[in-house]
Amino acid sequence: MLLAIDVGNTEITLGLFAGDRLGAHWRVTTAPNRTPDEWATLLTSFLSYAGHSTHEVRAAIAASVAPAVTEALLEGVRVAVGVQATEVGPASRLPIVLDVDDPLTVGADRVINTLAAAELYRRDTIVVDFGTATTFDCITADGRFLGGVIAPGLRTAAEQLTRRAAKLPATELTPPAHAIGRRTEDCIRAGVLFGTADAVDGIVHRIKGEWPGGREPYVVATGGLAAKMAALCRTIEHVEPNLTLLGLKAAAAHLALSW
Repeated sequence: MLLAIDVGNTEITLGLFAGDRLGAHWRVTTAPNRTPDEWATLLTSFLSYAGHSTHEVRAAIAASVAPAVTEALLEGVRVAVGVQATEVGPASRLPIVLDVDDPLTVGADRVINTLAAAELYRRDTIVVDFGTATTFDCITADGRFLGGVIAPGLRTAAEQLTRRAAKLPATELTPPAHAIGRRTEDCIRAGVLFGTADAVDGIVHRIKGEWPGGREPYVVATGGLAAKMAALCRTIEHVEPNLTLLGLKAAAAHLALSW
């Protein structure tokens, strides 16, 4: 089996592949203070709960945008399953082209999203990834990363708003029924959720206006908040919450890992 690990700034997503099938997946909070032993214990419990042994994991692959947690996490993986995880990033030998001014500064998650989109959709694609930041990855059908947009993430914007305004309470991010809120919490939810949705639609519209060759890119949402936000956006055509895990599996195959 293959263990795929997407290390984000807020959450870490882990996926367990049996062949090409994603058999189980988990999300955990990114915690820089966890020790390798703590990560190993957490991973072992996840595998056990899903009915698997640590001995079934033959290979591991990881993409990280949170260096402070990566070393301890990957050491925890080695302790738990006995394999050294392969870390992928912009310097990895993958069948994609990072057609930007500074390719080595492209985030590992965006590299993997490019590979996943090229292999899954085989058409020009905008990947909208709802994470700590909301990123827009512009990818051609032949796997060329053109660049994109990085905007504040949904939770990041909400936390900054309530942290800096003393009288605004922290609020659950569920879509309100109306744009005009009659309670403070509804006003915050409308501003954050509808504001993000309209920003996504506006940015996608601008990207399409600059797309090379006048082609119409496909718009795919991914990330932990993708399903919630796709329901509010007019431009998102498909939701694939596990796009990065699928990209990691594809990267493992291209790097000749065996599982």
